[in-house]
Amino acid sequence: MTAQERLDAALARIDDPKGEGARACLTVYRDAAKAQAEAADARARHGITLGPLDGVIVSIKDLFDVAGEVTRAGSKLLAEEGALAAADAPVVQRLRAAGAVIIAKTNMSEFAFTGVGMNPHYGTPGNPADRARVPGGSSSGAVVAAADGMCEIAIGTDTGGSIRIPASLCGLVGYKPSAWRIPTTGAFPLSQTMDSIGPIAPSVAACAKADAVMAGEAFLPLEAPPLAGLRIGIAQGMPLDKLDETVTKGFAAGLDALKRAGARLSDHPLPLLEDQARVNSRGGVQPPEAFTVHRDRLDRRGELVDPNVRARLERARTISAADYIAMLNERNALVRRMDAQLADLDVLVMPTTPIVAPTIDEMSAQDVFARKNAMLLRNTSIWNFFDACAISLPLPGDGLPCGLMLVARNGHDHRLFRIAAAVERLLAA
Repeated sequence: MTAQERLDAALARIDDPKGEGARACLTVYRDAAKAQAEAADARARHGITLGPLDGVIVSIKDLFDVAGEVTRAGSKLLAEEGALAAADAPVVQRLRAAGAVIIAKTNMSEFAFTGVGMNPHYGTPGNPADRARVPGGSSSGAVVAAADGMCEIAIGTDTGGSIRIPASLCGLVGYKPSAWRIPTTGAFPLSQTMDSIGPIAPSVAACAKADAVMAGEAFLPLEAPPLAGLRIGIAQGMPLDKLDETVTKGFAAGLDALKRAGARLSDHPLPLLEDQARVNSRGGVQPPEAFTVHRDRLDRRGELVDPNVRARLERARTISAADYIAMLNERNALVRRMDAQLADLDVLVMPTTPIVAPTIDEMSAQDVFARKNAMLLRNTSIWNFFDACAISLPLPGDGLPCGLMLVARNGHDHRLFRIAAAVERLLAA
């Protein structure tokens, strides 16, 4: 199919009145996308390509700057403030230069500050596996757009799991890179220390192509290594606590497949998680950074912010500058120690989320929301704290979707993609 034909199909999915398009896609670039698709097809007819994303239908999360537009970040308050972006975010510039057909800006948790994916201002797109359930967040519209065929690759952000959580809950692949590889300028900030940008897509290869373009690197076809002899550590302790039945079953099946493929599996304790918990007991690094961005808005018009997001932001109001600086320093030391502990492994594995997607109705109670949001973020946020790269792959099963997370050392992204391609092939079989 041509880019124009695939774009028409994607637009039809967005426009379907029985679908999730109105909740998943907040801005649709109909005319611009058609011009981009026509240009991609013209290049293809002349044997010209701009790279692996030329003519690919891509969506971008609502927090990326697009020149001349308000960057809403899922917020009615930011929309009302009306500040216009002066230029496209660097990742958007790189996507355009690579020939990507940008179809829409996708919905998200307000300010990207929950892992659930609900949005009281613009609606909550239903999980493709069960529309009564949350899609996961904060990149909620991104994952639903990718799963429902409204785009071929969705670009999101991941500060505590906002790409990997929705990928896990909706049965797709989600990638969190080593944060330094992709510029976050022009992406509305949540945490200057832990923000990262990555893709959600149906396959590892699609994620790898988008990652290469956004990182400004040449894409090399993935050569999946043999799984036999691969050193895979099974995370022990907290990441395996209180798994629900579906996740327990799926994770066990994934480990069994890896074992039968000849991988060298070993239990891998993570004693540094206790140190992480000690640092976070003083409030964590991420919340005060987020509060700094929004303090003035909360003081002026806090009643317009999602109550669940506002409650999380307000908890950081009393964190002192001394505690924040101490937490940063302690985190930096722990990052180096965790990197050393992962050095003897090819990858570490654990469930991406300990639970499957909750229902939208049950999350209406604020205490339930807070508890399940914490559970959804529990495993993924570890690797933002420790500055690793990580990918979520869908686990096989006949129930609700859940994910297998593969983790590698900072800067080992290319090797992680290759290993993930091999594991993806195994799980699909």
